[in-house]
Order: sequence, then C-alpha cells, then structure tokens
Amino acid sequence: MTVLEYRTIPEAHLERALDLHYLVFLGKSVDEGPRKLHREILERCDLVGAYEGDELVGLLAAHRLLLSVPGGELPCAGVTFVSVAPTHRRRGVLSGMIAELWRRCAAAGAPLAALWVSETGIYGRFGFEPATRSYTLEIDSDRPLELRTEPDERPLRLVSAEEAPGVIGPLHAAARAERAGRVARDDLWWREHVLPAEDEEDDDRSAPRVVTLGEPGETPAGYVLYRTQTDDEGRGTVHLQELEADSPAVAAALWRYATSIDLADKVRAWGRPLDDVLLRLSADRDQVRITQEFPALWLRVVDVPAALAGRAWSAPVDLVLEVTDTGVSANAGRYRVTAKPDGDAYRARVARTEDAADLTLDVRELAAVYLGDIAPAELVRAGLIAEHTPGTAELLTAAARTGLLPHTTDEF
Repeated sequence: MTVLEYRTIPEAHLERALDLHYLVFLGKSVDEGPRKLHREILERCDLVGAYEGDELVGLLAAHRLLLSVPGGELPCAGVTFVSVAPTHRRRGVLSGMIAELWRRCAAAGAPLAALWVSETGIYGRFGFEPATRSYTLEIDSDRPLELRTEPDERPLRLVSAEEAPGVIGPLHAAARAERAGRVARDDLWWREHVLPAEDEEDDDRSAPRVVTLGEPGETPAGYVLYRTQTDDEGRGTVHLQELEADSPAVAAALWRYATSIDLADKVRAWGRPLDDVLLRLSADRDQVRITQEFPALWLRVVDVPAALAGRAWSAPVDLVLEVTDTGVSANAGRYRVTAKPDGDAYRARVARTEDAADLTLDVRELAAVYLGDIAPAELVRAGLIAEHTPGTAELLTAAARTGLLPHTTDEF
C-alpha cells in the first residue's frame, strides 16, 4: 500500500482540488461562476493535501481568520472544503490532514480552530465542540409587528451592495467587539461570503438588500441585510440575514421595517442569537416563533495556555485545570489559571503546574465553555467536567460569563 503524504497543495493543483471537493459533496458539474468563487477562496487559504503518490485523495482548507473572543480577538484556522476521496475513506486521511493542520497552527501562532460541520458525528473525536448556538425565527408579517419598545423614527436608507461594506462595516465591527465568536471581515469577505449577487444555496432568492437607519450624513445606528423570495403561489418571504442595532429602539425600527415589506407575509431569520432582543421586544410571541435551535460554530482549542490567556474574564479566579487532549499532546496537563484585574476586565496568567487539579475537563468541554456559551457548572452537572474542589466550577462559571452570548453567522 502506498504511503500517504500530507503537503501543501500548489496552485497548479487547485482545479484537481475543486474536482475532488465536488465529487465528494455535489456529484455534479459546477457552473463557472461558483467554481471561480471557490477557486478564489482556496487561493487565500492554507491548503493541506493528502497525496497517494501523485494522486490528490484529500483536501483540507483553512481560512486565516481573526475570531472575536471575550475582550479581544485571536488568530483562528477556519476549516473548510474538507474532502476525502470515496476510494480512500476509513484509511486515516482526515486524521492525517487534521494532524498536519495542528502542526501548522502551532507554527503560525493560531491557538484556535473552528468549523461548521456537515456531519455532527465526525468532529468531536478531533476535539471540536459547539461553542455558539443560534435560533431560526419566523415572523408572521401578514399583520403589523406588535412591539413593546417604541421604534426609532429616524429615516431609513437603501444602500447598494457595492457601497454596503464601507457603510455598515464599522457597525459590524462594533457589534463584533461586543460578542465572541465573530469573524473579522475585509472587503473580499463582505463580497464573497456576505453579499454575493446570488445566494449560493438558493438561486431563486433576490440579490442582497441592505437598509440602514440614521439621519443623512451621520453614522448609521443600525442595518438590516436580507433577500426576498416568492413561491409559485405568489407568497413572498423575507430571508433576514443580519440585523445589527446600537439600541433597542433601533432594533425595533429595523424589525418593523423587515416585517412591513410589501407582498411578503413571512420573515424567516436564520442564525439569530439566543439572547436576541426581538424575543423581548415582541408584544405577541405567537407572531414571533422559534422554529429551530442549532449548534453553529464548532471550536477547537489548539493551544490551551495561549487561548486562556488571550481572552478577558469577568471575575477573579485562581484554580488549577487539568486538561485531557488525545489529539494535541502538548495541551495535556495541569494549568494554574490566575485572573487578576486589568482595566475594565480581568486577564489571566496561565502556567504549568504540578499542583492538584480543582477541575478536570477534556479539550472538547474547554471549547464549549471558552466563548461563554455554556457554563462550566452545567457541564459538571452533566458529568462532563469533574470537580475535585467544591465550588470551583461556580468560580470558573462566574469568571467565564460574558455580557452577551457568543454568536456566529459567518459560514465558511
């Protein structure tokens, strides 16, 4: 049997890489437009190829992302385009590519990796765990949206997709600083991932529409980004992609706008945060329904001490964590985490120790609690974190708590 080799995919092999990906995920030819877009994405990724001789049998791409974490941001490998040839399944190809990715993360100083899963049963064994969750909301817009908060009455303005990144980019950046789990966007990310003319998953939807709120000449106070669609019976749906607002009144105004678009009788908002203010603004919860809750971004802590030291904490803490990690052996061991005041937050010093552990957890559970989505005490109750010193789980829960829940909408 030929030995598999893991190496960087050269530019000359990008078409072969795309053919492999389409074989695995689509099973059909891809139009020139999407193929061109996918090639542009791969050109900017770190590419790991699994080769059997000269044959490319595995592909793993990683965006070089900056991910918001509590109190800051950290480099993160955004894993995507993972593909293994059907002739080479169950031969360790994926394991080999991920092991190579961990080596590259260490060399690049990226303490985190993240992905959106296609099959949830695969990635837990590699140390990934859901770190953000989202709702899908549906609103009956056949009648006016009833709100408990008075909407901001400043004017609305339609912004073209071409000018949108410059107008709403600062609003997204400000919102990103308030929530963990968000990706920094440059102009190319806005164009290719957020505002493409055609929705890659449903070409029956309209081009993206962007509406801002604010007086002419002032920085907008919020925006809504959406697409529309009409079914065979003439019923219209507004597919709300993003809504950011700097106050409850602005949020009320933008939700009112989205639910008052002519010829649409439903608003479907995929990927909303679990603490979305709409759920409090709405006066009639029969009109606003949660139709789905799902794990969104899956996180992997690749460098435990760098990740723990790289986020802010909400309370002082001094305890010893014992981390188990079968995938990155350098992570395994005990760490004393000491968070002390630093400005408006607390920053942690993290050091190896031989002291007895207060809590023992696997790197998967560390990922689950890292951004603030799940409380460590909840995982103790589930038997997934072992508490050796009574009360330390609650101390870590208080220290890890964030003002807003982490939230992710950028799929990759």
